[in-house]
Amino acid sequence: LLLLLEATLLRLASSSHHPFYNGFYYNRIMNDKGNGQEKVVYFNGAKLVVETPKDPVYSSNGANVTLPCHYHYEPDLEAKRRIRIKWSKLRDDYTKEQDVLVAIGKTYVAFGNFKGRAHLCQASQREASLVVSDVRLQDDGKYRCEVIDGLEDESDVVDLRLQGVVFPYQPPRGQYRLNFHEAERACQEQGAILATFNQLFQAWSEGLDWCNAGWLADGTVQYPIRLPRKPCGGLHLAPGIRSYGLRHRHLHRFDAFCFSSALRGEVFYLDHPAGMTLEEAKQSCQDAGAEIARVGQLYSAWKFLGLDRCDAGWLADGSVRYPITKPRANCGPPEPGVRSFGFPSKGQFGVFCYKER
Repeated sequence: LLLLLEATLLRLASSSHHPFYNGFYYNRIMNDKGNGQEKVVYFNGAKLVVETPKDPVYSSNGANVTLPCHYHYEPDLEAKRRIRIKWSKLRDDYTKEQDVLVAIGKTYVAFGNFKGRAHLCQASQREASLVVSDVRLQDDGKYRCEVIDGLEDESDVVDLRLQGVVFPYQPPRGQYRLNFHEAERACQEQGAILATFNQLFQAWSEGLDWCNAGWLADGTVQYPIRLPRKPCGGLHLAPGIRSYGLRHRHLHRFDAFCFSSALRGEVFYLDHPAGMTLEEAKQSCQDAGAEIARVGQLYSAWKFLGLDRCDAGWLADGSVRYPITKPRANCGPPEPGVRSFGFPSKGQFGVFCYKER
């Protein structure tokens, strides 16, 4: 035991000259001079306060967005040290936060898929706002703005929400065939991502009613009910989000709830007098300088561009659907929505194509 203790102390002593790594990527600039030397920091008696908006900040796919963050002292004083700023993204499943950006003064580093897209906006004194360009579906969520002044460390959270649409999805194989990882891939293949609970709740508040359970981004399985009924939890339960809770991500199988945001291009319909097979439909879109549309793109065009077409058309996954914003006779139910004919193995239809602007 004594030999083990001695060896441990020798190892610590031999490594004491290395910069300390604290998870904030400040190991090379631990003090104001940036030379790694020890420095005594005295408490100045002022309270550091960090403030972000209480209301969500809204954006859309492909846009640029600023997440406001400001700090001050109570009582007010002049900061004599270089302020350290860290932005991180909170995860839906409450695991380790995702590093977005760290900065000291005018020097900053962005991480992961935020490289080249994130920078600080310091247009005014004591501003630490984060600017994200070319917003992506995965950027939706909560962000922590953390300000470090010496030994003082304060933070606040800002909520970035993408304007989008949630849609239920099941593959051609049928109902309840996807484990969590397959559900993630299925949504990505349709130009979408797995929806968060907040996104599903927003869709439910706007009228989404679906009796099949589906995966969400946090690994839970839930479904939205507006009109209680016996097969959907029972007649006597109130409307709301029904939850199966966390499920095993490999073993359990359900459908998926996908989330897609505004489009960077347009969805349009092509027809042929005799209709088209799926392969002919794909070729027709290519001939028009486009590609066959994905399910998420059709939902986005219906939601944000008002696409209304009472003609069934092929989509990339082999399904046949059509979008209705103004319900009318011979065009399905009396509510707006994207109608589906499923995955026909035979038949000839038109096609919905997608083209980038």
